[in-house]
Amino acid sequence: MNELSPQDLSILLIEPSPTQQKFIARQMQQEDIVNIEFASDIKSAKAYLANHHPDLITSAMYFDDGTALELVRELKSDEHTEDIPFMLVSSECRKEQLEAYRQSGVIAILPKPFTPEHLGTAINATLDILSAEELELSFFDVKSLRVLVVDDSRFARKFVSRVLNSLGIEKITEVADGKEAIDTIKEHMFDLVVTDYNMPEVNGKELTEYIRNESEQSHIPVLMVSSESNEAHLANIEKSGVNAMCDKPFEPENVKKILYSLLEGEE
Repeated sequence: MNELSPQDLSILLIEPSPTQQKFIARQMQQEDIVNIEFASDIKSAKAYLANHHPDLITSAMYFDDGTALELVRELKSDEHTEDIPFMLVSSECRKEQLEAYRQSGVIAILPKPFTPEHLGTAINATLDILSAEELELSFFDVKSLRVLVVDDSRFARKFVSRVLNSLGIEKITEVADGKEAIDTIKEHMFDLVVTDYNMPEVNGKELTEYIRNESEQSHIPVLMVSSESNEAHLANIEKSGVNAMCDKPFEPENVKKILYSLLEGEE
């Protein structure tokens, strides 16, 4: 597969402010992105998407006719648009407001204003997914890896699975919570578990403790995905036996490095 570059990307920028449209477009052009279409509200964005399939949607959070969260959930529920990476650009900093977007499967959340580094990271994440560079392992055939993805958000599960697919991993089982994961682990063998932390009934920490202390597959590497930022809380999670942790939303290149380390046994 030919490697994509920023010049190859087509972007739909959804932003109600003409001034912000110009600013964000200028920042994108500095990253060599030239194919940018604009929409000022949800209605016009949907009209564009009815006839076009951009490589990336970049959106503000609030509009007079709806929110980016409503739009991204609608897009992720439609098989024709569910694979379009979605990036939020917002000045919102309240964790509870941003958490819903993290659970919706967005590829990145950029602050407003954002730096070139913020944008570059998000663009690289998009290119990583679209370019689909297979993970090369010495001890595993990546296509034979059996991965269990655990998250109570269907949108987040789909995003994690898509990132794994982009690395060449095909044998993926998705379950909706830690309780279902335990039942699945009792019946099937896995080479890797990728789990969310915050889940009802059985959370990611409790699932990891089950795997380490009660499961016949106590050796399975566990990658915990969390939007938690409290250092003490994170340290407590790590004590449960997780092998690695990464942020939500996570970057494909970072995930690739983590998986390589976990599965090859290297730091």
